[in-house]
Amino acid sequence: MKIAILSRNARLYSTQRLVDVARERGHVVRVLDPLRCYVRIAPGNMSIRYKGKALRGIDAVIPRIGVTSTFYGTAVLRQLEMMGVYTPNSSDAVLRARDKLRCLQILAAKGLDMPATVFGDNPDDTADVLATLGEPPHVIKLNEGSQGTGVVLAEKRSASQSVIEAFRGLYANFLVQEFIAEAKGSDLRCFVVGKKVVAAMQREASPGEFRANLHRGGSASVAVLSAEERRIAVQAASALGLGVAGVDILRSNRGPLLLEVNASPGLEGIETVTGVDVSAEIVKLLEQNVGRAR
Repeated sequence: MKIAILSRNARLYSTQRLVDVARERGHVVRVLDPLRCYVRIAPGNMSIRYKGKALRGIDAVIPRIGVTSTFYGTAVLRQLEMMGVYTPNSSDAVLRARDKLRCLQILAAKGLDMPATVFGDNPDDTADVLATLGEPPHVIKLNEGSQGTGVVLAEKRSASQSVIEAFRGLYANFLVQEFIAEAKGSDLRCFVVGKKVVAAMQREASPGEFRANLHRGGSASVAVLSAEERRIAVQAASALGLGVAGVDILRSNRGPLLLEVNASPGLEGIETVTGVDVSAEIVKLLEQNVGRAR
């Protein structure tokens, strides 16, 4: 099988692991910088070129599209899909997950419980928006942030107002969520491949921090998930159309709450902490589905 990995950096741990595992399993692998791809769109003649040469014979593509290249990266992925290339995460699925507001709307419609979330654009409505959410603390998030960037904890209503005004001044899209105090800066990262959770870790925020992201100095340990937590993780990925996803869940007094879903979850933390070869699970998913398509 000929596999393409859409990634801006071939030296990243996640990209390199996927390359190594796929080659160990006998596949031909190529890392493509999506920003170096260009496409030709015409009825009956969809093609894609990379660094001046036509790309042909690709069986499957693994998208590792960063936030800064979402628009162009998903356009390249869509072109490959239209050429008949299999991907576990379609361009539309990546876009659904990348837009936090859209993602939460879809998941809420499926009945998945989550922290209460509000969104409003008009400055005149800020007070009512916050009143709808309830008393602080509030968590204010940029709509397309990642790895904990663009996430602010406002402990007072005046602080919430100030952060919202600052984000509006930057013409940024954001949403505001209730703060789940009993989680105590901890969350669960559930790694979904296909229709099952293949690995899970519990992340703990560093002292003085409320974000549990490992990139923010958090620590992690192997997590033992309940059946309900596994169900929520798999259902969330399925609702967005993702075959590979990192699903973040909070443990609250009212049960597990869905926090967000990542369409390009990092592999280093989950593989190091759990010892599970998640990269191999992803490649196996390609093998199963490309074979069925043929």
